[in-house]
Amino acid sequence: MINEHGSQSILVSGESGAGKTETTKMLMRYLAFMGGRSGTEGRTVEQQVLESNPVLEAFGNAKTVKNNNSSRFGKFVEIQFDKYGKISGAAVRTYLLERSRVCQVSDPERNYHCFYMLCSAPPEDVKRFKVGNPRSFHYLNQTSCYEVANVDDAREYLETRNAMDIVGISQEEQDAIFRVVAAILHLGNINFSKGKEIDSSRLRDEKSINHLKIVAELLMCDEKLLEDSLCQRVIVTPDGNITKPLDPDSALQSRDALAKTVYSRLFDWIVDKINNSIGQDPDAISIIGVLDIYGFESFKVNSFEQLCINMTNEKLQQHFNQHVFKMEQEEYTRDEIDWSYVEFVDNQDVLDLIEKKPGGIIALLDEACMFPKSTHETFAQKMYQTYKSHKRFSKPKLARTAFTINHYAGDVTYQADYFLDKNKDYVVAEHQALLNSSRATTPSPDGNIEHDRTTLH
Repeated sequence: MINEHGSQSILVSGESGAGKTETTKMLMRYLAFMGGRSGTEGRTVEQQVLESNPVLEAFGNAKTVKNNNSSRFGKFVEIQFDKYGKISGAAVRTYLLERSRVCQVSDPERNYHCFYMLCSAPPEDVKRFKVGNPRSFHYLNQTSCYEVANVDDAREYLETRNAMDIVGISQEEQDAIFRVVAAILHLGNINFSKGKEIDSSRLRDEKSINHLKIVAELLMCDEKLLEDSLCQRVIVTPDGNITKPLDPDSALQSRDALAKTVYSRLFDWIVDKINNSIGQDPDAISIIGVLDIYGFESFKVNSFEQLCINMTNEKLQQHFNQHVFKMEQEEYTRDEIDWSYVEFVDNQDVLDLIEKKPGGIIALLDEACMFPKSTHETFAQKMYQTYKSHKRFSKPKLARTAFTINHYAGDVTYQADYFLDKNKDYVVAEHQALLNSSRATTPSPDGNIEHDRTTLH
């Protein structure tokens, strides 16, 4: 960068569990050391960049089958340098947080680290945020894995709080963050049974009523409004609004949708807060970008997230092929160097299969989402028909919704169930209204609770 006066990028790739996140941390430490300023007052940019790692890991990493600290989001860190080659600013960009993990966890994996950290917090925090044993929360007890070897969740909680101090998140904001995390845990314990009307639902029992009260208290919103946003939908028509009750299954889906929306907004807020705190340098002369994304994934059950992750890895693989083989070999030919040609597989056909417009799998999925009567089965049938002669696509025997893609790293079989829901992934208007009505509160000097003007979005 200094010698050639040009910005650089480092792309860290490899399959899940290969060590990308740890490698990225080493790279960041090296760049912070080389571009750091000695003897500066207060917290330096490089210190804040390094300390943003544990915060992002607490809210964006989880234990998976292959990796105890797997990044469940992609990250591009842009480190900005001045004309002297010293760090002058930085920005973190994140991609594709795995939202579904908040509500669905399979054995022997865990949910995001922050949930377990909060359950292991000091007694006063456990009491304040109304949490407790992780085994008592539905979003955590779908698997039998609560602990990770050589990881102390109680210590991690304190270290994350400390890292938040360094990146400029105040104590009040930290409390608000963990209040939201606690609210999500209680939200998962709200259950529904059939209501008096046809296809309607109500809170199942005293336990559910109690968890709803706690969620309303933690999110600082109206209890009745929260219950209505979970059990009803308002349909806007030219003649006025119609309130449609939801059956118990739809109410559960509504509950999970709210949990995912709140968590992903919280994650985005934390990233924005880190960026504002570190500060960007508009006059930066050049940058070094470090990209750390999900590795190639092939699990027992592969869904829409794995398709997106593996498509991204296909694109990176093509970029790698293009630069390391194609362009390098063309240069050898131009320079008339005597060498033996290296064969490599061009994976453009896989990328076309997934992302070509029109005709690719994503385009077919977008189309299916526009038709009200589409189901994951009709979507799968459309794929089987469209790609029956494609050499990279196959239908497993007896499959009704599964399909296999022959990736550069091997065959992966995907389950098309939930593809439509995950692709739509819209924010429910009632949930938005509920969260907009939330008021941040502060104790007044006499100890009573008074509203301030901050709205928690």
